[in-house]
Amino acid sequence: MKYVPKQPNSSPRPLSRETPEERADRNLVELLQELRVVQTGVQIVFAFLLGVAFTSRFPQLDAFERNTYVVTLLLTVVSSAVLATPVALHRGLFHKGAKIRIVALSARLAEVGLVFLALALNGAVLLLMNVVLSRTAAFTIAAATSATFAGLRFVLPRALRRP
Repeated sequence: MKYVPKQPNSSPRPLSRETPEERADRNLVELLQELRVVQTGVQIVFAFLLGVAFTSRFPQLDAFERNTYVVTLLLTVVSSAVLATPVALHRGLFHKGAKIRIVALSARLAEVGLVFLALALNGAVLLLMNVVLSRTAAFTIAAATSATFAGLRFVLPRALRRP
């Protein structure tokens, strides 16, 4: 007998036999799990950025570096807020018969939150590379990381959808 590994996210019933409510339940559980993982990353970036302001080198930053720092910190805060909103929606509307709407809105919020997170991470790269290397290198590397995020977020999923 040949071993056939279980497919990820497979359920005993075919997905086409799911009711809309069952699909919403499954999608919400998967989305909240994804957000837990991403939220940890946001918290790490936020903690790093908070610590930067208290280093001995911080007062030596020029106006561009300070502005980059502030914008990056605020992008991280917005990312955290947007990525946490699906949890708040679920808590606030739990057992109100709105799960399908919660899942649809939460999926959009996750997409928006990931864009803010990508911007924040690129801002951190820009700031660090500017301090460590040079402004030209910082812009070049930040452009490369931005292109990487865009490719992984937008180009790759479209390429995989094609038959």
